[in-house]
Amino acid sequence: MDFGLSEEQIAIQEMARAFGEERIAPHAREWERAGTIPRELWPELAALGFGGLYVSEEAGGSGLSRLDATLVFEALSRSCPAVAAFLSIHNMCAAMIDRFASPELKARYLPGAVAMETVFSYCLTEPGSGSDAAALRTRAERTNEGWRLNGTKAFISGGGYSDAYVVMARTGGEGPKGISAIIVEDGAPGLSFGGLEDKMGWKAQPTRQVQFDDCMTPVDNLLGEEGQGFKYAMAGLDGGRLNIAACSLGAAQAALDQTLAYMGERRAFGQTLDQFQALQFRLADMEIELQAARTFLRQAAWKHDTGAPDATKFCAMAKKFVTEVGSRVADQCLQLHGGYGYLADYGVEKIVRDLRVHQILEGTNEIMRLITVRHLLKERG
Repeated sequence: MDFGLSEEQIAIQEMARAFGEERIAPHAREWERAGTIPRELWPELAALGFGGLYVSEEAGGSGLSRLDATLVFEALSRSCPAVAAFLSIHNMCAAMIDRFASPELKARYLPGAVAMETVFSYCLTEPGSGSDAAALRTRAERTNEGWRLNGTKAFISGGGYSDAYVVMARTGGEGPKGISAIIVEDGAPGLSFGGLEDKMGWKAQPTRQVQFDDCMTPVDNLLGEEGQGFKYAMAGLDGGRLNIAACSLGAAQAALDQTLAYMGERRAFGQTLDQFQALQFRLADMEIELQAARTFLRQAAWKHDTGAPDATKFCAMAKKFVTEVGSRVADQCLQLHGGYGYLADYGVEKIVRDLRVHQILEGTNEIMRLITVRHLLKERG
């Protein structure tokens, strides 16, 4: 069993980290205040191959593994987890198109998605269906003019900002088998957006409700087979959970690195903070937790890549464990900064705010526990 990264993987991670430090970190607070991410950033990321990380090379993507992708998101999140997480959402949509769409739909959307000339958002959650995603009410009716959609999606990252939306809508009866995936482009008749949500964190990401009022989209915009949308959505979420865990890991590591530097400079009672044994123990505990989280995440990604039968369980467990470790470490780093940690200038409070939502999205951590125990009971027989 080899726990080391290959030279190529190290190069990918270092490239992502260098890009983040140069193009994202210096502007992260400014983008947070503005409540948006400059559109010109995305083609720059796409030029590095990050617009289609696990889109097949045949379709113009980078063809990387899920483990490779976690390295990218961990590295970018050191600079801003909100930006990295938005990139993850786009990549989830691009991968769904590559994996499930018809050749015609791929030809229409994948080149723009990979180049990030077409930025995608993912529309599953609704005001009345979060964890119970299969209870969604947005309906798509096939007509002679195309699909007519009616309903509302909630908490959509990129709502009113993105160029296209992968929408989960009910085309059949109740339950998961009645759900299909349909692509709706920005500007479609009947597509509108709610007001900008005022969030605790992820403020750089524009988040709005997405409203469909007799919204029309071509019949050919059905992604894959009718009635298979929920299956596609869940398949995408396994990888999304790995990515969001990687975002927690990278940001928490950045917080710890910054805390180590601060404690080597800050003096109290005649010595620097890093010389107090009680505080040294806290640093050690955070390092242990982050290393354990990193190993667990990479094991789960490896299982996803190899198609292991328990991959879904491991993705859920890793998401729960790593996101909670990330938030716990970030909170401790803020505490070790004292009053300075509460100030925006030091950046730690932003990390605390940004990471909190990671325990909620891509399936709440309560749902991650539910997935885990269901697999346990099934394995017991």
